[in-house]
Amino acid sequence: MKTHPAAPISVAFIGAGRIGLMHLTNLSRMPGVRVVEVVDAHLAAAQQGAAIVDAPRASTNPLGAINAADVDVVLIATPTATHPELIAAAITAGKPVWCEKPVALSLADAATVRDLAAQHNVPVMIGYMRRFDERYAQLKRRIDAGELGAIERFRAVSIDAAPPSLAFIKTSGGICIDMLIHDFDLALHLVGPIVAVHSWGSVLVDPGFYDADDVDTVMVMLKFANGALGVVEGGRRTTWGYDIRTEVSGALARAFVAAPGAMPSDGDGAPALVPDQSFANRFVDAYVSELAYFFRCLREQTTPKPDIADAMASLRVARAATESLRTGTVVTLELD
Repeated sequence: MKTHPAAPISVAFIGAGRIGLMHLTNLSRMPGVRVVEVVDAHLAAAQQGAAIVDAPRASTNPLGAINAADVDVVLIATPTATHPELIAAAITAGKPVWCEKPVALSLADAATVRDLAAQHNVPVMIGYMRRFDERYAQLKRRIDAGELGAIERFRAVSIDAAPPSLAFIKTSGGICIDMLIHDFDLALHLVGPIVAVHSWGSVLVDPGFYDADDVDTVMVMLKFANGALGVVEGGRRTTWGYDIRTEVSGALARAFVAAPGAMPSDGDGAPALVPDQSFANRFVDAYVSELAYFFRCLREQTTPKPDIADAMASLRVARAATESLRTGTVVTLELD
């Protein structure tokens, strides 16, 4: 991308669903960025998104938007199955890309776009927003500074306040790929490579998950290359709000990241606080920070991360966890 540091960066934004509209709202307040076209399979959704950012164009034609002469950068927030084709089109057009996670449903598709990006020397960033939450960033700094000592244990909890629609579930790739991939990315980011996983899953929330060949409640055990052990607990429903927690324990200290404030009272008389109800309000600042970082990297001509290789690492763990769910066996992973 060639642009003067002070010139606005022109964006084609593809995907005006729930998370896409949230990103567009953030972009509407971001200096130095101008969305010139919003694309969605449904024109009314594209027009709604365009209105948020005062974009001059709304369409149902992603390839037309990607190749438009006035577009510098492509942002993608479409269903996962469409990511590889759209990323590849943007790379081929020489346009830097930011794309929501996961990069793809299959490792083969992810490898194809990774190699294409390297061939064309086009930066691609994948949206793992938790890395940009200040509490997680502080935890990463503490680990890197050696404050926790050698890491021995990792624990994460990710439970949605309410499940998404079954129509979404059927195309999501499953709970490990769609949801817990955030926790796998954090495990890799904070602790290091993972060499084995073992998963257990149940359908306890909605029998419709059986029809989607998925589970709504899951536990995944992790073994790290450095000998540390971990567990990721996932679910699609709580009665106490969006529940996202991470704990890292080392030889010297333990660090814990959770939502601010307490969960509602369980009858013990303690004051009840309003919990987070979704990722959108729990990570509102992180979503802004990750896109601001992406555009800053473009202006400074530095490589944004997490990149496709990072996304492939978490996808590899997520697919192994999914395989373990189906086979009931430990799945080992080869290190690169």
